[in-house]
Amino acid sequence: MTATLDIRSLADCDDAGIRDWQRALHTGFHIAPSPTDEEMRVRRAAIDPARTQGAFDGDRCVATFRSMPRELTVPGGAFLPASAITNVSVTATHRRRGLASRMMATELAASRERGESVAILVAAEYPIYGRYGFGPATWVANWEVEVPRAVTDRRYAGPDDGGRVDLVPLEDVRTIGPELHERVRASTPGAINRLPLWWQSATGQRVVPSAPWKEPFFVAYRDPAGQVQGLAAYTTTEHHWPGKLPRVDATVQELITTTSAAERALWRFLLSLDWVTLLKTGYRAPDDVLPLLLDDPRAAVTETLADFMWLRLLDVPAALSARGYAGGAAALVLGVEDEAGFAAGRFLLETDASGAASCTPTAAAADLTLSAADLACLYLGDESAVRLAALDRLTEHRPGAATLATTLFRTARRPWCPELF
Repeated sequence: MTATLDIRSLADCDDAGIRDWQRALHTGFHIAPSPTDEEMRVRRAAIDPARTQGAFDGDRCVATFRSMPRELTVPGGAFLPASAITNVSVTATHRRRGLASRMMATELAASRERGESVAILVAAEYPIYGRYGFGPATWVANWEVEVPRAVTDRRYAGPDDGGRVDLVPLEDVRTIGPELHERVRASTPGAINRLPLWWQSATGQRVVPSAPWKEPFFVAYRDPAGQVQGLAAYTTTEHHWPGKLPRVDATVQELITTTSAAERALWRFLLSLDWVTLLKTGYRAPDDVLPLLLDDPRAAVTETLADFMWLRLLDVPAALSARGYAGGAAALVLGVEDEAGFAAGRFLLETDASGAASCTPTAAAADLTLSAADLACLYLGDESAVRLAALDRLTEHRPGAATLATTLFRTARRPWCPELF
């Protein structure tokens, strides 16, 4: 039966084929199985047919796959071309036939040909993507904060640094948001760029019918000079008063800042909201400062601590040369194993006192040998080579090589991808 299944680019499909691809996407993600015409119109605007694949059993689409061009911020602030993979689904009737593997192989080869040094995705399930050479490169945390316990004095009157916090209308968010995010992502390893569609969705200009939009409150922090350095968005539940006591939950949809003063000011504003007794933080960096801002950090109950963005190296010299490193001048030969071949080889990584680096293929003996997936875990600075060695996931050929790799790759703050894509 596998021989009858045809993998096609949506660029080669007619309108009926594209419509059936969207029906298959809805089926795979447990959305309404028959998308409306309006749903089709809105979703189609976000799709590049040339970067979208479907598996067809006759005229019926039974698996979906899509990618988007993005820029990934790496340690040191460089933007690396990346293929952001999304909308991967296989209809339950056609599982275990290699459809996802075939589409992934096609995409990775095309991505390498386009000059994209890495591929990235958010894994719905942990066991799937390691076999394709991906490794978890960033993690996220999500806290639920019991506000009355967390803050003993809620009489917050605004920043004491000369800055100010203001509610912002949607039309202003569309202006200040993109400019602020460009500055934020430049200093956030793991972040990716946002397209105009992102801001249209966030501010209600673009609404997917199957995912109803609720207008959030937007609030901005401006520094003493009047420049926007932070933006937060939050929604609230309907208030009720059991026992004549207020009970409102607030959920943070977004909180991005360029300075620690802005970060503190926005969290303190959110913790001071009248009637709010539970603050849900949404996905944050795993080393977010929030718990330590509280009078009682135990009031921030960890609801989620999990892998988030997975990464796959496609061009090792380009990727390793693009990022910055700690630890001063050093040299390390990495032996990378990759069944698909994209990242396989031995590579000499040389760094200087400034943190700049070059990475070139070499015939020299490896100091460390590891898989492409485990190198992906190290790449943005979140994992420790010493820990991987303890798990027998890398082989150290030169004493101290794992410690050196840990020193070189680790970053002062953990990488974070604020985007679900």
